[in-house]
Amino acid sequence: MSEVILKCTNLHKKFGKKEILKGVSVEVEAGDILGFIGPNGAGKTTTIKLILGLQGITSGSVSINGYDIQKDFTKAIAKVGAIVENPDLYMYLSGYENLKLVRNLYPNIDNNRIQEVVKLVGLENRIHDKVSKYSLGMRQRLGVAQAILHKPNLLILDEPTNGLDPEGIKEMRELLKRLASKENMAVFISSHNLAELESFCNKVCIIKNGVVVETNNLLDMKQELVANKYLIEVDLAERAIQILGKYKAGIVEKNCIEIVIEKEQIPELIKEMVLQNIKIYSVKQEEVSLEDAFLKKTGGNIID
Repeated sequence: MSEVILKCTNLHKKFGKKEILKGVSVEVEAGDILGFIGPNGAGKTTTIKLILGLQGITSGSVSINGYDIQKDFTKAIAKVGAIVENPDLYMYLSGYENLKLVRNLYPNIDNNRIQEVVKLVGLENRIHDKVSKYSLGMRQRLGVAQAILHKPNLLILDEPTNGLDPEGIKEMRELLKRLASKENMAVFISSHNLAELESFCNKVCIIKNGVVVETNNLLDMKQELVANKYLIEVDLAERAIQILGKYKAGIVEKNCIEIVIEKEQIPELIKEMVLQNIKIYSVKQEEVSLEDAFLKKTGGNIID
């Protein structure tokens, strides 16, 4: 069983009489990349600020590496790296000079660690250029380099792909996957880009109106929505529907049938249609995207 790096328990946050968070609980283990998603105003950024100690907790607790963020802030935050909104960079300095400034904030970080981090984020060829000449994607990678310079085991990112072009998004995706797999880092990432999160997150936490709707393994969550649903491509869909009267089936496209059936029943179904001269071109389990799962779990809310 992997080590739990971040544990939020029953977090509540009030601003005056308005309750923003209503009992949020979530865990992130070493090596996990957890996507924290929800509609605007759901409480994502507020949760991140409570985790980082940037806002006071009304009730509940945050534990990082076993240390309570309220009772032992210095030890709790010691192995945390974070980017909230945009990384703070000095545009008139080089990337390397920016990293040297950050190095001064921590003990025992030498030039070797800077070179190690630069290589990890893929900025070897441009690290001595001024940041003002960097693309947005390069600045984001430099921001991650700053955040991991002190060898944290928890990385918290709020909208890290916001404004990036496809190439920048790809670079960020590959970087986060490397950090989770090679550094065994726990990554907690809030984003609106569901299609992108789906490509590298292994777990998802959905929040709506300050309440966690579900936390689950991404594949399990998607599988739950398509259990026993199959798509069958045939030549005569309407005739096939008549033959399949005892099953729950319907036409979803011109020659495609959606059917709810146990996997073990599929050979019998195929045999039945073949005997009735129905041509079958393909049978596959229905797939859903993270966006489909999100809309289902939140009752139709969209991320805008």
